[in-house]
Amino acid sequence: MKTDSIAFEGLSLGVLSAGSPTQPGLVLLHGWPHNNRLYDSVIEPLAEAHHVLAFDLPAIGSSRGNPPSAEKTVLAHIVLGAAERAGLKSIVIAGIDVGGMIAYAAARDHGERIRGAIVINTVIPGIDPWEKILADPRIWHFAFHNIAQLPEHLVHGRQRAYFDYFTRMLAGHAEAIDEAHRSTFAAAYQSHGALKAGFDWYRAMAADAQHNSRACTIRTPMLYLRGDADGRKPDDYLPGLKAAGAVAVEGRTLKHCGEFAPLEAPQAFIEAVRDFARSCA
Repeated sequence: MKTDSIAFEGLSLGVLSAGSPTQPGLVLLHGWPHNNRLYDSVIEPLAEAHHVLAFDLPAIGSSRGNPPSAEKTVLAHIVLGAAERAGLKSIVIAGIDVGGMIAYAAARDHGERIRGAIVINTVIPGIDPWEKILADPRIWHFAFHNIAQLPEHLVHGRQRAYFDYFTRMLAGHAEAIDEAHRSTFAAAYQSHGALKAGFDWYRAMAADAQHNSRACTIRTPMLYLRGDADGRKPDDYLPGLKAAGAVAVEGRTLKHCGEFAPLEAPQAFIEAVRDFARSCA
């Protein structure tokens, strides 16, 4: 596994890479509150059959430069553009949390550039059960992060304590996220600019929802993958994706894990990604 950066449209995207450039491409995206080190334990095994790039999203961690927008279709264009610049072909894109929203945007708006998308442990803005999830008290942070400036003011300098809360809340087995990863995730948002970039993902969700509500047909094969720790199932999300226009979407459950699946259940995660990528060949 190598650490590198890719320049694209005035940005520098930090990336972990592995695998031969002759193999099909696999893009891995983190969400909140992670960075690309979320995928440490799965990159090398996945690289046996793929050219893998795990990105730090713009302005997070080792990435530099602010994207023109935090709307997920814009972020999808950026990470796909960087992947293409690095030579990836026949790309499957997979993302967790906000990264899953970006993977969905890639399938919806940039489907001609990829051969499959994996949406992991997230709800898609504007797509059922979006409103139900927003009303869940456990998802209070969507509203808080949407407020201008206040989250930065309250969280800056306290990133580690704040992120540890989300680790406990979102992981099925919080002990699987070790001290090194917790420190790395907090450090990825240490600067005010990185923290703002993370909160901006939430501030753009109203625009994402409006965009996603427009009728379209999504022919790109899609897998909705979810850990079972919070009691929600893929079947809670598949009807909304199909109603939004996805014509080739399936669901799969990862047993005994939550949102940190690559660290909590690495082998099951690897198998799910491999199986879906094969089905897209």
